Amino acid sequence: MNSLPHQMHWTERCDMAAAFRWTARLNMHEAVANHFSLSVSEDGSRFLINPAGRHFSRITASSLIENDAHDPTTLQRPDAPDPTAWGLHGSLHRACPHAVCAMHVHSIHATVLASLADSRLPAIDQTTAMFHNRSVVDEHYGGMAFEDEAARCVSLLSDPKITTLIMGNHGVLVIGRTVAETFNRLYYFERAAETYIRALQTGRPLRLLPEAIAEKTAREWDSYPGFADDHLREIRAILEVEAPDYAQ
Repeated sequence: MNSLPHQMHWTERCDMAAAFRWTARLNMHEAVANHFSLSVSEDGSRFLINPAGRHFSRITASSLIENDAHDPTTLQRPDAPDPTAWGLHGSLHRACPHAVCAMHVHSIHATVLASLADSRLPAIDQTTAMFHNRSVVDEHYGGMAFEDEAARCVSLLSDPKITTLIMGNHGVLVIGRTVAETFNRLYYFERAAETYIRALQTGRPLRLLPEAIAEKTAREWDSYPGFADDHLREIRAILEVEAPDYAQ
């Protein structure tokens, strides 16, 4: 018997639902806004995304909807995603097949960073160094991420080395090869942004890492064995006890 559509890619759906739930617990959500997606086809064009109007804390594995990035009628469906979710993630999965998973939030510290005249994240410690030479700032915010604006934004992620888009005046978009890798990166970007902002608040000079050490540390993060997988596995273990309905 063939699986129902909402039962396809079940492991990936559960990983995504866990990431949504944990993002809500960390207060990195934006009520019923913001969106995560995961491509589930070889060419990257078919992807799962959260349904419109659903709070992150209520996302379940089966509630994720599957979309075709090349289907222009998507927003006419009764289960259509949010228009900005479709704009941003549809554009991304059409243009950047290396972006298997994408997570977009307006978390507080990432958005504070995106609101500064200089939104770059300098390498001032081990965590901020994770993003050294791996992030880019969008300096030209043009309104909500409907299709034209979204296509402009995702063009900044064409280089596979760039994993984090600091969306000036907006928030952050993080991409990765798996749900675990992407969520881990999202979590640590928020931590890194908080460290940098708190350091600025002291008014004291920053201790910047030399270029060679910052790049070396970033490469070490890139290849750190099992780190992201362990993080998501532990999140799912906690949810299995405290909120097992995420995997329904």
